[in-house]
Amino acid sequence: MSTPETAADGAQAAHPRFAEALTGLGLADVIPLVRRFPEATRTAQEAAAAIGCELSQICKSLIFAADGVPVLVLMDGASRVDVDLVRRELGAEKVTRAKADVVRETTGYAIGGIPPFGHLTRTRVLADRSLLDHDVVWAAAGNPHAVFPMDPKSLIAHAGADLVDVRETAR
Repeated sequence: MSTPETAADGAQAAHPRFAEALTGLGLADVIPLVRRFPEATRTAQEAAAAIGCELSQICKSLIFAADGVPVLVLMDGASRVDVDLVRRELGAEKVTRAKADVVRETTGYAIGGIPPFGHLTRTRVLADRSLLDHDVVWAAAGNPHAVFPMDPKSLIAHAGADLVDVRETAR
């Protein structure tokens, strides 16, 4: 577990667009909870180590392309997304990980710092049911060094996500 950098307030830790999105959603009370770390929290493992929480308490925001259309999948940090389950859920022919430029164009954020909401464009959002296994989950706050806590039901609701089962299971 590492010590977060102290900032005058969470608005300095969060990406400015994400802080603005929080305010617009009536979640300004979340801004002071944003924690910025000196080392990157780009991966779920890095974030969990920095925060000192379980890997499954990290909410990954992953962009996939379903028949070429971006879709956001929210997944717990300890699990992988089963693209076949996503494909079936969406009724798509093909689902792949989106390329970095598509991720940036769709969300306005770089991979490793994508928050679950506050994106440049509106996309379909799927949230894996595994996120509900915790009272609090941690998600990126718009950059690879900042995270914020939120109860998973609120996070899923504010992301406008459909609750689904798209977690990869051992075969």
